[in-house]
Amino acid sequence: MLNSTQTVEISFQLRPSMPLATASPANSQTPGRLPRVTQVLALAIQFQDMLDRGEAKDYADLARLGGLCRERVSQIMRLNYLAPDIQVELLYLPPTPMGRFPVSETAMRKVAGVLSWTEQRDTWESARGNFTYRGN
Repeated sequence: MLNSTQTVEISFQLRPSMPLATASPANSQTPGRLPRVTQVLALAIQFQDMLDRGEAKDYADLARLGGLCRERVSQIMRLNYLAPDIQVELLYLPPTPMGRFPVSETAMRKVAGVLSWTEQRDTWESARGNFTYRGN
């Protein structure tokens, strides 16, 4: 557990996304859309950054700025409670050419609700075992 004087830094690079309609084989490696959970986690990280920089003072401000209800902002922000390695893995999920990605945002919010990062990792491992993607 972290005490109030410790910080954790995570560095990663987001890959640019391009809508399927404008993607050409020369410009993109894998056609498709990023999984919804990847998009929402990136939004959660952006929202947290806005709070940290003082661009928004609370979830109500974020809701007004994003045109969302406060409950939805709370749901989105819950993804910030995921273990850092799970967050990185979710951010690097491959685009899905068609259909939905087998792991939903709702399922990941349930994982984020588990307090122990060790238990979160165990839950994520069992959920990840239900589909063919394997992270790095």
